[in-house]
Amino acid sequence: MKVVVGQGSCGIATGARKTSDEFERIVSGRKLEGVAIDKTGCIGTCYLEPIVDVYSDNGALEARYVKCTTDKVERIVEEHLIGGVPVEEYKIQEQDEAFLSRQQRIVLRNCGKINPERIEEYLAADGYVAARKAVTSMTRDEVIEEIRISGLRGRGGAGFPTWFKWNAIKSSPGSEKYMVCNADEGDPGAFMDHSVLEGDPHSVLEGMLIGGYAAGASQGIIYCRAEYPLAIARLEIAMEQARERGYLGKNLFGTDFSFDIRIKAGAGAFVCGEETALIASLEGERGMPRLKPPFPAAKGYWKLPTNINNVETYANVAWIIRNGGQAFADRGADQSKGSKVFALAGKIKKGGLVEVPMGMTLREVIYDIGGGIKNDRSFKAVQMGGPSGGCIPAELIDTPVTYEDINKTGAIVGSGGMIVMDEDTCMVDMARFFLDFTRKESCGKCNYCRIGTKRMLEILERITRGEGKDGDIELLEELADKIRDGAMCGLGQTAPNPVLTTLRYFRNEYEDHIYNHTCTAKSCKALIHYEISEEDCRGCTACARQCPVGAISGERKKAHHIDPSVCVKCGRCEEACKFDAVKRV
Repeated sequence: MKVVVGQGSCGIATGARKTSDEFERIVSGRKLEGVAIDKTGCIGTCYLEPIVDVYSDNGALEARYVKCTTDKVERIVEEHLIGGVPVEEYKIQEQDEAFLSRQQRIVLRNCGKINPERIEEYLAADGYVAARKAVTSMTRDEVIEEIRISGLRGRGGAGFPTWFKWNAIKSSPGSEKYMVCNADEGDPGAFMDHSVLEGDPHSVLEGMLIGGYAAGASQGIIYCRAEYPLAIARLEIAMEQARERGYLGKNLFGTDFSFDIRIKAGAGAFVCGEETALIASLEGERGMPRLKPPFPAAKGYWKLPTNINNVETYANVAWIIRNGGQAFADRGADQSKGSKVFALAGKIKKGGLVEVPMGMTLREVIYDIGGGIKNDRSFKAVQMGGPSGGCIPAELIDTPVTYEDINKTGAIVGSGGMIVMDEDTCMVDMARFFLDFTRKESCGKCNYCRIGTKRMLEILERITRGEGKDGDIELLEELADKIRDGAMCGLGQTAPNPVLTTLRYFRNEYEDHIYNHTCTAKSCKALIHYEISEEDCRGCTACARQCPVGAISGERKKAHHIDPSVCVKCGRCEEACKFDAVKRV
């Protein structure tokens, strides 16, 4: 029997290591020699962590326990591991199993199933079969053609055809070429790439190996931000094991093809998601983009032919070569093939990682898989594509998730972040948040991005303070157009998108802030105040006890009052009131 504890970042953050240690302690104390304690990565149901799977001796999953903190371990050991009867009340519920059952997992095929620090388990899941097939029985052109048939597009944001980039570097002259993996995932709310690296690092290594063979490259580099120490640690273990087994290094599979990979830990700059800025950082320079052409396929790392794809793109490759490009193309939509990994975050009941066929609607992802909005509030919008994307309103919730359909809304698929917003979200403040992020992350190389985003942010900050002026909306639109047309790289060109999409779909909220000095969502502190309804107040004093500044007065069992000149609008009184007597107005 084997007990497997999910130990991705999300699991560890909720106490998975303590849970694993507790299993070790009790199993050892009971001298249960037939029970092994193991680890795996994140299976995607982050909202249920820590997760513990119990497998029988023949490898069958007997039970999946969720929110398995240390206080539950002893009972599981006594009743299940010793007594043979699973603890039903700790097991995953049927409504939560729907989170996984609606998915089609290619990139996440091994995440949450194998131990990422043990190559034997990856090999047992057909690992490196595709690499051997490509290197020993396919030409480089045949590999690229299979990727072309698959319709795989770059999963890092732009959605550029993968085969085209591979063919471009293959066609570039020179014997020294590089395959680079962009693992500098920086979008707020996005955690797809580092979860894959933590849960199935060999799938990325194998994809890079196959790409290196197709492109004629002998060296690979994984550019991973240093804020992902667990991902880097597991990558290093995976690379060492791959070298020992002959899957990285010289004369692979008995051929004259050689390929090895190293890691470059980046400092975590959002602009380094842009490939020329990433290359500058690899070379030891400040991460700043340069004009294109020449493109990296012709002059990249040290001015040598270089291909750059992100983690998710490479993680698809081995599956495609093993199963055929057409099998991948059969999933998804017309121009958007295969599956896509999304990180569900924000005001959603079931936050985590999902992998769905492209073409599934936003409604299906948010409601059928994600379980809908927290506290059954009304769905208002979803931000897709991170700071480079835009807000898609509730009336467009039946939009299919494809590159083409999402682009029509003004947002982008991007790397796969989905931040869900409910009725209490102020869309003006949301635009301000994302623009503040891009302004801070701007490298400052070009005036449009460096100065333009600053000026837009200043306007948005004024509006959310209730100091908006007539003409602010038109000025925002003018600045957005200038930045979009004049910025040098993708960061600047897409920086205005959150503002433009919120203006497009929620213009009334901007107008309310500016002309009526009210926040539609009752969210912006400068535009709200708190009152206590005399009819609803029971005089329980709960609100007064929670007020940090003593702004609430009143006798027990009599209506209380809030002094607006003292109130700091922290909202603790509203949270404390059980009778809905405290009103945000």
